[in-house]
Amino acid sequence: MQYLHTMVRVSDLDESLDFYCNKLGLVEISRREVEAGRFTLVFLAAPEDEERARRDRAPMVELTWNWDPEEYSGGRNFGHLAYRVKDIYALCRSLMDAGITINRPPRDGRMAFIRSPDGISIELLQEGDPLPEQEPWKSMENTGTW
Repeated sequence: MQYLHTMVRVSDLDESLDFYCNKLGLVEISRREVEAGRFTLVFLAAPEDEERARRDRAPMVELTWNWDPEEYSGGRNFGHLAYRVKDIYALCRSLMDAGITINRPPRDGRMAFIRSPDGISIELLQEGDPLPEQEPWKSMENTGTW
């Protein structure tokens, strides 16, 4: 058995691609528009998984955008996506500068949570040992839920 992908429905494809690619840093691997079914599939991979994703078609996140408007709620019941990152403080700073709320700041130098535009919870985990605690993260309160 091999892990292939996780599918996440999105309500605005452009907004979601801006979040997942431009802000979070994922890479678009492929896109498929299915006119008969009226939906678009976009497969994304973490930068360090790009070669493997192109070769093996895994591991990826599949964004599914249904062309006919639908309202999605309850992203929290999904659980979360998780990504290992090289510098959690730098990524969280970059995300904040891009207007993304850090719901659970990396106070411990190890773990943070953010949410996609559709409310999907995303866990960011520091690669290797936790970074030394530092401000502003050390004193930052949680915002909302994750």
